[in-house]
Amino acid sequence: MTQRNSLKEPSPAIAAAPYLFIFLEIFAREGGIQSYVKDIFRSYSELTDVPKADVFLLRDGQDCSNPFATRFFRFRYLRTKSPRLGRIRLAVALLVYLVQHRPQRVFCGHVNLAPLVQWLCRPLGIPYTVLTYGKEVWTTLPKRDREALHHADQIWTISRYSRDRACEANGLNPNKVKFLPCVVNGDYFTPGAKSEALLKQYDLVDHKVLMTVARLWSGDIYKGVDVTIRALPAIAQVFPEVKYLVIGRGDDQPRLAQLAKDLGVEDQVVFAGFVPTEALVEHYRLADAYVMPSQEGFGIVYLEAMACGVPVLSGDADGSADPLQDGKLGWQVPHRNPEAVAHACIEMLKGCEQVNGELSDRRCDGAWLREQAIALFGRDALTHKLHHLLQSSL
Repeated sequence: MTQRNSLKEPSPAIAAAPYLFIFLEIFAREGGIQSYVKDIFRSYSELTDVPKADVFLLRDGQDCSNPFATRFFRFRYLRTKSPRLGRIRLAVALLVYLVQHRPQRVFCGHVNLAPLVQWLCRPLGIPYTVLTYGKEVWTTLPKRDREALHHADQIWTISRYSRDRACEANGLNPNKVKFLPCVVNGDYFTPGAKSEALLKQYDLVDHKVLMTVARLWSGDIYKGVDVTIRALPAIAQVFPEVKYLVIGRGDDQPRLAQLAKDLGVEDQVVFAGFVPTEALVEHYRLADAYVMPSQEGFGIVYLEAMACGVPVLSGDADGSADPLQDGKLGWQVPHRNPEAVAHACIEMLKGCEQVNGELSDRRCDGAWLREQAIALFGRDALTHKLHHLLQSSL
């Protein structure tokens, strides 16, 4: 509690000048980046020793629902019918703002906006930070984008993996990259009993349930749903009652369904389709293990599962190393290896069985998993990390 209260003590050094945040869009659509930025806004609102911030939104309009239009933020919506006109409008608005207000720092919310921020901030001597998320910086970028990253005072990203991929692809100095990870809402994602209604709906009564939440798009096969389906025959030899609940939708579902049929496990794979966020927690609670041998920039779904007390499996060469703490909190396997997935799933399901009143593997201890996930990646953790980054950027 003492540490929390320390965030409320005024700091004239930080409050000396305003901050400006610039994003493509936050409220007009849902997505991983949008959710991440909303978490940052929420954490910023927890701090009273930071200045009120101005926020420019290129593609959002005033008709967007915005719960953050409070004393902490002043929003400027720049959406236009023409994307080109919107860019011009943003450039003019940003130039006028920078000249008139000389903010202490500009936070650029997407690499696509970084060249404009560099072009206007550098002549005025205004430092800027570029926020990155994942795949948008994992490959070699156009020259102007690379230069904007090189000239940034700081780059924030979500995981060690994203840092390493971005630095290798674009020749960046890793010492310039700071971490602001994704977080989980521990007040929403909580343990609980399996819903009898959902068990009956999906025909999961008396079954061991593996689960994945993922987009089923043909361009996203890296999520590993097909790998898990290929692992099912071997898992079923040990746990005949196993079923695989797949939550998500996309154009790859017919291929995945046919794969299950070809392998003779079509009765063990349940495609639930799209599940809205407000119903997701009850679906996590159905799972005996969360399985997604993927290549993620971070993998917020692993935290959501752990916060619900569900053990997790991920790939072994991606950003999930952070939420899984390099295997301390879950199983990591080669992401395209069905044999490794099968072996790990069998370990997970056995580990969840009690021997002499105790779990055989601590990574299956739901209460401990939740405690670790919230301590390391809960919203309070993000607030403290953001506070530290803002102080270090002075």
